[in-house]
Amino acid sequence: MFYKNIHHRTENCENIEISLDIIVGKWKPIILFHLLSNDKMRFSELQRAIPEISKKMLTNHLRDLEFHDIIKREVFAEVPPRVEYSMTEYGMKLKNVLMAMQEWGIEHLQHLKELDRLPE
Repeated sequence: MFYKNIHHRTENCENIEISLDIIVGKWKPIILFHLLSNDKMRFSELQRAIPEISKKMLTNHLRDLEFHDIIKREVFAEVPPRVEYSMTEYGMKLKNVLMAMQEWGIEHLQHLKELDRLPE
């Protein structure tokens, strides 16, 4: 019985780890919030919206999110080429998760202020 509970907990943790691997990091939630807030964005627009991120890091995160079908990359056959990123229908399922994370972050900052643990 005890072994089954440990195994069940491990499976639950693995499911959480899978979710976190896809959406967590310093930049992925920020990229996703920008794409949720805008219908479509070009690479340069994302760079301007997140000036602290390097081109390489932005490229890597966009490729990873595209691999997982969270975002869609659309290339237009124009000169110069135009590439737009948007949320997929599947990726839109993350909206409530990301909004809950944002709300919790706001509440947590307020909590830290009440505890007087934030610098003035």
